[in-house]
Amino acid sequence: MCGIVGYAGQIDTACGKPLEVCLQGLQRLEYRGYDSAGVALSAPGMEQVAVRKKAGRLKNLIEDVERNPMPAATVGIGHTRWATNGEPSDVNAHPHASQDGKVAIIHNGIIENASQLRLDLMAEGYRFASATDTEVAAKLLGKIVDKIIAEDGAPDLFKAVRRLARMLQGAFTILATDCRQPGIVVGARHDSPLVVGLGEGENFLGSDVAAFVAYTKRAMEIDQDQAVCVSANEVTVTDFDGNVVANPKTFTIDWDASAAEKGGWDSFMDKEIHEDPAAVQRTLLGRFDDSGAIELDEVRIDEHDFKAIDKIIVVACGTASYAGQVAKYAIEHWVRIPVEIELAHEFRYRDPILNARTLVVAISQSGETMDTLMALRHAREQGSKVLAICNTQGATIPRESDAVLYTHAGPEVAVASTKAFVAQITAAYLLGLYLAQVKGTMFRDEIRQQVDSLKDMPRKIQWVLDTQTAAVEQAAERMANAQSFLFLGRHVGYPVALEGALKLKEIAYTFTEGFAAGELKHGPIALVDAGEPVVFIVPPERGRSVLHTKVISGIEEVKARGATIIAVAEEGDKDVQRYADVVFWRPACPTLMSPLVDVVPLQLFAMNMAKIKGYDVDKPRNLAKSVTVE
Repeated sequence: MCGIVGYAGQIDTACGKPLEVCLQGLQRLEYRGYDSAGVALSAPGMEQVAVRKKAGRLKNLIEDVERNPMPAATVGIGHTRWATNGEPSDVNAHPHASQDGKVAIIHNGIIENASQLRLDLMAEGYRFASATDTEVAAKLLGKIVDKIIAEDGAPDLFKAVRRLARMLQGAFTILATDCRQPGIVVGARHDSPLVVGLGEGENFLGSDVAAFVAYTKRAMEIDQDQAVCVSANEVTVTDFDGNVVANPKTFTIDWDASAAEKGGWDSFMDKEIHEDPAAVQRTLLGRFDDSGAIELDEVRIDEHDFKAIDKIIVVACGTASYAGQVAKYAIEHWVRIPVEIELAHEFRYRDPILNARTLVVAISQSGETMDTLMALRHAREQGSKVLAICNTQGATIPRESDAVLYTHAGPEVAVASTKAFVAQITAAYLLGLYLAQVKGTMFRDEIRQQVDSLKDMPRKIQWVLDTQTAAVEQAAERMANAQSFLFLGRHVGYPVALEGALKLKEIAYTFTEGFAAGELKHGPIALVDAGEPVVFIVPPERGRSVLHTKVISGIEEVKARGATIIAVAEEGDKDVQRYADVVFWRPACPTLMSPLVDVVPLQLFAMNMAKIKGYDVDKPRNLAKSVTVE
């Protein structure tokens, strides 16, 4: 939610680069979801900050700037807004300015005490044009700057932003510029992401590294309740009280700007589905020492503590929670300890039972999901260890966790998650095998056998992409006018059914429900009518044949009631051939590995359904990529 970008260049060279960086950075942040966009520029000699903003897509702002060029500048800030206070409109869009127009700010998050602050300012004669909490912060910041000028004889935006941050309640990242200090951009963060890009003779700010990855690969973390002042040649980080933070952590971005571009694909989602094999492969890279033992990225949990773990709780939302549900089956089988799956937004409100022997696993693609972040903080307060599974370097969730497994799937731009799902399952499986290794619940050769199966999955996923794409496209054309779908699965097929249903809801706007196949007789079968599409995730007949038999029985029941059967099944399954109207085949693989291939045709199916209906598959309505407010 909301994209933020900032740029500070040379004070003696006003030019078009601040605007260029802001607009290009916002383009790379479009995946976060937004409904308006704007920029603010400062340069020596300006009487007021130059502000331009437009409701709707970023192209509206770009076209407006092309028609009416903005002035050359030395610093700039840019923002894409997701409406939380006030409807999407030019007036409510960011940036917002102080009463005298000399200060402008952009803001991500929700300021919970904005109503009272607004009333206080109105009592002093301030007037407001928008319905946003951000304008309240802008007017208040202008007032603070004026007070500092009266106290010290000169503006001090860094000091003013720190003072503002101490007065705000809620979640926020703020960037500010003052035309009287046209060489700096100041930022502050509390429960919302902010990262610095370190350049040569220029520096950058962003809500994530995608904002500036085209210009620099070096980045600096800004931690909770810290403020930062960037100029062309200097970056200073302090806490909100002004105490300087010595040696802030830096890191190198491991992908480049081209990774966040379509590269010839029709959509980012299409590109990212076809990156599923690489996402699994990269997640496995570098996880093993010379002896073949499994290693984690950043382990700050002692091996003795891992051995003592007697329960795992996975906290996540949406697709990430379904990845956790898949992993539950494998981890319980391998490690023989209970695994609970909790929706992060419900976790801390039900008084969960936690102790030092509980491992909480926080799964988040962005690493900034606010519900998941608050859940992990609650877990740590209760004495539990937290391990993060995350795709984003320098994000808040891995920084606040005791250990982290990075998925290394590369940037995922489409709002609907695809390659991150298979990468999260892979990482969670590595965690399960690592625990089995530490606790001794599996023999070494058994672990190696599972690892070999995992290493073989990219090839099998590629087989699905190479052989099933045409069948999926044909099925989507056939089902394009369906009003609803049911998705059913057993064992690891159940969370895959839930994920397939979610994808169809997210981007094809089709009413879809996912169920455990055993629930069919307990209610859902009442929904089955002639022609109703029902999708079954069919487990392989090999191994636990009873699962296969039960699912086939369910297919027979709905087939008898006139349903149209779509099945995801192992190549050559004669029972499926007999009953299904449409089949998406998978290559032979162990049952626990099957979700990594089964989900791929469902991702393709949802994408093709959305395309046929003329929808934007990358930016579905009402959704944001990163949900950074509770």
